Amino acid sequence: MLLIKDFKFDAAHFLPKYHGKCEQLHGHTYQLRVTISGELGAEGMVCDFVEVKKVVLSKVIDILDHSSLNDTIPNPSAENIAIWVWHQLADDFNLYEIQIWETEDSSVILRREDMEYSH
Repeated sequence: MLLIKDFKFDAAHFLPKYHGKCEQLHGHTYQLRVTISGELGAEGMVCDFVEVKKVVLSKVIDILDHSSLNDTIPNPSAENIAIWVWHQLADDFNLYEIQIWETEDSSVILRREDMEYSH
């Protein structure tokens, strides 16, 4: 079963390795979707939504929201943000997928098999 929890945060970034409009400082309202896989536990849940919210807020949102992402992630493309989020949460959850929307119609998806392949 897959459990999904969505979050939003506002942040600024610039892309130093990109040559175009986005290499200049600008901001986005990002959407983050955290997908956790698992089986139903004794309480009838894969994971408690309250716990997911608490961990994601403390390890991701509180760090990135209203920040300059370049202070935390050297080249903060949507792809690199997804990888950073994965590393922040991997010890706490059985992650299946991280999805980051940079705009309402542009997103990246990072799945477990992508992380397994990269090692």
